[in-house]
Amino acid sequence: MEQWKLKKVSRTPAPCGLDLGDGSERAEYVNQDYILHALGRPHRNVNIMYTYYPKDKEWPQRISEACKDMEIHFQWDYPYDDYFPYEGGIGGSTEGQPFEQMRDIRRHGQDVTLTLTIDCSLEDEYLRQIAKELKPFGRMRLRINHECTGDWFTHNQRYSFEEIGAFFERFDKIIKEEAPNIRTVLCAGCVTDLEDPDSKVQAEDALLGAYKAADVWSMDCYLALHYGWPFDVCEKGGDSYATTPVDVFCKRLELTAKRLAKVTGTKKPLVVSEFNTDGDVTGPLHQGESIQRFVDKLKKDHAEQWFGGFCLYQFRDRGRLGLEIEDPNNASVGIAQPLLQDYKKLLQDPYFLPGEEVIGDTELPVVLRWGSAEDAEGLQFTVSFEASPEFCELTFEEDLNLMIEVHGHWFYKAPGTKTIDLMSAFFENPLDGAENITFTIYAPPATGENDPEQGEDWLDNYYTTIHKLPSLRLRYEPVAEA
Repeated sequence: MEQWKLKKVSRTPAPCGLDLGDGSERAEYVNQDYILHALGRPHRNVNIMYTYYPKDKEWPQRISEACKDMEIHFQWDYPYDDYFPYEGGIGGSTEGQPFEQMRDIRRHGQDVTLTLTIDCSLEDEYLRQIAKELKPFGRMRLRINHECTGDWFTHNQRYSFEEIGAFFERFDKIIKEEAPNIRTVLCAGCVTDLEDPDSKVQAEDALLGAYKAADVWSMDCYLALHYGWPFDVCEKGGDSYATTPVDVFCKRLELTAKRLAKVTGTKKPLVVSEFNTDGDVTGPLHQGESIQRFVDKLKKDHAEQWFGGFCLYQFRDRGRLGLEIEDPNNASVGIAQPLLQDYKKLLQDPYFLPGEEVIGDTELPVVLRWGSAEDAEGLQFTVSFEASPEFCELTFEEDLNLMIEVHGHWFYKAPGTKTIDLMSAFFENPLDGAENITFTIYAPPATGENDPEQGEDWLDNYYTTIHKLPSLRLRYEPVAEA
């Protein structure tokens, strides 16, 4: 296959970041192989949600299991938050969760956002242990005690805004000492009075130090949300749901970003860490319409000047906040919703696609650097296709961990896997005739973790050497007709 002219390319950020939530109090984690096949391309970040209250008597059980006989009338009535327990920490282990899920996410060419609700009374040694455990996972984000201007989570029920802010600053300081590759996310409030140019964000004075310390600012907001789920049925005229018009939502975001930049004296990305339109409110057939209006307005308003992206909550959900609904008969099965097809179109929108810049011609062996989903070096070559293929397969001799993009469709090759069938790139988007197709290969960490043996920059970068190209089986006719 020496006829392929090899180029080295550099991946650059998309105009707007697009992330995905995977698992929460409302759903189980779905492995990244399944999600990649369902959606066709990886995300910038994948958000997973965990809790850590090691001093509570129920710990380390998931609280809904520990208190399964407790009478509750709201999702957050339990002694601590009903997320999956963080199994690391002092006396814990990194063999379980969330570490296995983090490895899965990173192997598939995505960065991790770990949402962690955590006891604000924990001493520094607890926080330092967590920082050390997260350190090998590259340029991840840590969202600490999110939605902290609300009143539903345990951190708000046990601690004041001032105490939550002080804890965030203390944890942030330890993170920067132990794991400077990790970016901290403060998920708090927003500007409340859209007509007052001097309107403060919620709890601004109490959280100002935390806003200054955080690397990323965040808020959670849904265009429609049935917040009474799962304890009632959402019906017209009820009082357990809310809607936010797109224009109001976007104005609130922009004013919040500008207010925080003014009061902190810095400019940082503002993201929406949980975003969707709840199908319980709009119905599943119309769920994607308001999301598309939101995206259209972002483009029109040049939001990249103040907006850092949003995270769709979530891939699979037991209610109607997912691209799939969890089958009530079998939790391992998802039922695709109309929103999934709408979302696949968004994924292919250039507004959300990372860029690629050619570094120059190269030859084997080639060293590829993986920094993050927005900063990586890949290997690229072009193949001349005569027509849309009947068979298209790559076979590898080297035991590599790779993400491969062909004809706008992404494929994962795990270590130990030899042959990757690329035909799904042509099922929904066949070629009209002869065409040159670009193949791009990236090499995220094979174990999902960076390697301290690779050099001084190991916290931020992972390196893979490719010595030999795969062979391509390309056929334009069936083997035989039956």
